[in-house]
Amino acid sequence: MRQPRTASDGGRGGWSRAAVAAGRVAGGLSRLTGLGGGSVIVGRVALALDPGALAWLARGRTVVLVSGTNGKTTTSHLLAGALAGAGAVAHNASGSNMADGAVTALAARRHAPWAVLEVDELHLAEVAGATRPAAVVLLNLTRDQLDRVSEVRRTAADVRRVLDAHPTTTTVANADDPLTVWAAGTARSPVWVAAGAGWCRDTASCPRCGELLAREDGGAEVSAAGGGLAVATPTRVGWSCAPCGLARPRPAWWWEHRAPMRALAHRAVAGEAGEEATVPVRTGLPGRVNVANAVVALATAVTLGVDPERAAAGVATVREVAGRYRLSRIGRHRVRLVLVKNPAGWLAALDLLDPGRPVLVVVNDREADGRDVSWLWDLDVAPLEGRPVAVAGDRAADLGVRLSYGGVDHLTGADPLAALARLPAGEVDVLATYTAFSALRAELARAERAGAA
Repeated sequence: MRQPRTASDGGRGGWSRAAVAAGRVAGGLSRLTGLGGGSVIVGRVALALDPGALAWLARGRTVVLVSGTNGKTTTSHLLAGALAGAGAVAHNASGSNMADGAVTALAARRHAPWAVLEVDELHLAEVAGATRPAAVVLLNLTRDQLDRVSEVRRTAADVRRVLDAHPTTTTVANADDPLTVWAAGTARSPVWVAAGAGWCRDTASCPRCGELLAREDGGAEVSAAGGGLAVATPTRVGWSCAPCGLARPRPAWWWEHRAPMRALAHRAVAGEAGEEATVPVRTGLPGRVNVANAVVALATAVTLGVDPERAAAGVATVREVAGRYRLSRIGRHRVRLVLVKNPAGWLAALDLLDPGRPVLVVVNDREADGRDVSWLWDLDVAPLEGRPVAVAGDRAADLGVRLSYGGVDHLTGADPLAALARLPAGEVDVLATYTAFSALRAELARAERAGAA
């Protein structure tokens, strides 16, 4: 297996080791006292004592950074699974995706030769500078947390500068998202994956020149929510800009949807034109978007030298992602949690809903969620019609107004558990923003522990 470039020693030996040890002590105390899970405090203390701690921890490893607006946590889990057969993997599995979370993850598995780090787009420059990644995975770039991130094109420009600064790093990127293609356009030998782009309203115009983009469906498979995920052959052009020539690149990887949680991944191989190899892909996660995430993970692992069949087998072992998708019982209900934070994520989440199943939507506007909830007015709410719906959270009233304008009958209440109690007994899909998701996950864990006692 080809050994990709690894991070060098950017730390200061003994001092970095002492800083990390102090961070781990702080993490242990945080868990012991119940103040937190320790996924952040370890790195925060270590970096406060030694800003070079991340570079020191990354030395000698093959580091892969996973970034983008949506799908970072899921794809990083799938990639960690794909790489696991090739050696131990350090991974910030809890989703703590800034420099302190990366330090915590690397400190937890000091001798793992692989590292898969989910990284927030705004922190990509810092983490990439310290870890000198062998590869960066860029999933998509859409509007998100406007109070923090500003316009998505500015984010794309920031990502482009990061990739420009690391010309020898391999970039694996989504060929179906125009902003991602523009951001990764100057990367050396990018690996393009047809990973889909169901949400297109942030890329009506060309990110390079500002002219309107021309689009064709390319055989896209339309979801129940009215969006699409590109599953086209590499010869079909999904989008293009006639004035400046920016267009969907020919992907090295694409996929065919075969059944729920199953697909056939195709990849171009060296040799005669049109020659390709196929790899069956299964995932234990629901929805076409997660099949697409699985193919991105597979493409990345194979690019780094892992055998395709071994990587696909590792992908199939992932059944849960940081509390998402698993059914948990609370009272009269079995609840499945899905994270939603922006219109693109909403569109993907709607594709996961079982027909007729009751839905609880919980929207908060705290720091981790983003204070600006104007994105609620961009949601396609028609798929919620005809099923029991309840809304809750800090901004329940705002969401309730949106549903009313969309003609969706619903119940409204600030408290999520009270709103859940008003829905019919049985299975319920819960779509929740960050802080609401975390709170409900903790409540479900308490309920399960109480039931097992």
